[in-house]
Amino acid sequence: MRFKDVFSIIGPGMVGPSSSHTAGAVRLGRVARKLFGALPDKAEITLYGSFAETYRGHGTDLALIAGLLDFDTDDLRIRRSAELAEEAGLKVTFTTSAKAVPHPNTARLVLAKGDRQEIVVGSSIGGGNIEITSVNGYDVKFTANYPTLLVFHKDRPGMIASITQLLGAQGVNISFMDVDRKGRMADALTVIETDEHVPDLLLQVIERLPDVERVVQLDLTGKEVSS
Repeated sequence: MRFKDVFSIIGPGMVGPSSSHTAGAVRLGRVARKLFGALPDKAEITLYGSFAETYRGHGTDLALIAGLLDFDTDDLRIRRSAELAEEAGLKVTFTTSAKAVPHPNTARLVLAKGDRQEIVVGSSIGGGNIEITSVNGYDVKFTANYPTLLVFHKDRPGMIASITQLLGAQGVNISFMDVDRKGRMADALTVIETDEHVPDLLLQVIERLPDVERVVQLDLTGKEVSS
């Protein structure tokens, strides 16, 4: 990726020691938590590459747990996240894998509560930045640097046009979009990064579109506004 400024390299305000292994890991955990929409009962996390080799020394495990608790990168509670997760009833297990992955700082998070489950795969790519590469088996890419919509829907003609037209009509600018589907006219996931937080009322309108199953907004920007 291209770094726009020095802060893209040294990372955000954070609890250290590493922007890649700590701050990025917090953000990965927060994306998974916001996708799940609540505190899960359990989280099974698999670490790959450098994450797998150094996660204890760099506090990657504590950072991922902190993200699941919805802490930000500079939250001093990160160091106590394992203890706080236990108190909150969240059971977290870590495993490591030698499987080859595109980026060395990669984690797979499986969150569950009752019959609900969400699976997120992503990497910490430097300077506290992340890239999500898979959501519930869909091959998609997004950074969570902007408010991000995940629209789970059936694949049909005109679906994406319907979504984008609703956003455009409300003055919401799309900065990036990615789509994956299980097959022709089967289940699909559309990911849309926007320049601003999308109001809840507009999300509800999108969710009421025919063949839309679920809409989730991931916003780590701290610029959420009321509907």
